[in-house]
Amino acid sequence: MGERDEAKNVGLYFLFGESSEKAKPIVYIGEAEDCYTRLKQHNREKEFWNYAIVIVSKINAFTKAHVKYLEHLAIKIAKETKRYETENSNTPSKPYITEPMEADLLDSFETIKILLSTLGFPIFDAIAKKSVDKSEILEISAKGIEAEGDLIDDGFVVFKGSFARKDTTASCHDYVITLRNKLLKDQILIEQDSKMKFMEDYIFNSPSTAGAVVLGRPTNGWTAWKNKEGKTLDELKRR
Repeated sequence: MGERDEAKNVGLYFLFGESSEKAKPIVYIGEAEDCYTRLKQHNREKEFWNYAIVIVSKINAFTKAHVKYLEHLAIKIAKETKRYETENSNTPSKPYITEPMEADLLDSFETIKILLSTLGFPIFDAIAKKSVDKSEILEISAKGIEAEGDLIDDGFVVFKGSFARKDTTASCHDYVITLRNKLLKDQILIEQDSKMKFMEDYIFNSPSTAGAVVLGRPTNGWTAWKNKEGKTLDELKRR
């Protein structure tokens, strides 16, 4: 962090990073009267983060009440969407603000949401199944297990309620076994009888990784994931 002027900017900030022990990327959300000083403290005290994004008002219009409201809303929605592991242990209480102020801050939050997503941190973007055309939902089924998923902008999502094989084959790659163990540890996958069940939507970095975790073996996800008409993901998206 370099030099800056003496003006203090009240703002909302996000720390993004990863952990070798967690299945999801991590975010910490906070507010401060002086974000520069707060980030210097976090640089000494928190080791997980690699990127920081700070939201301030260009005309210094944010007050403490403004950023406390935005912090409350940001943590609440981040925990609901479950795209990231949220380092905040609790959601702070909603501060009192007037209705006109709340309307303005909701507009600000929409801008923050779009900005973060554009920068590659879609922490507020909800994951939802396509409800209109179910033929677009992709499936894998084998030996008593069935999983549903979809290709989205930032990866391949396997939907809550899908199942995966409990065991892996001898040819299964180590990184897939490690990821399955992380998913079990974080209770995104739980063991259920002779198979494992997804307890929430989970985004994999590719269709092949998603397929390998589900099937417990090396998998070409572009040909293994198919819609209800039997067309492969490759046929639907690449050709």
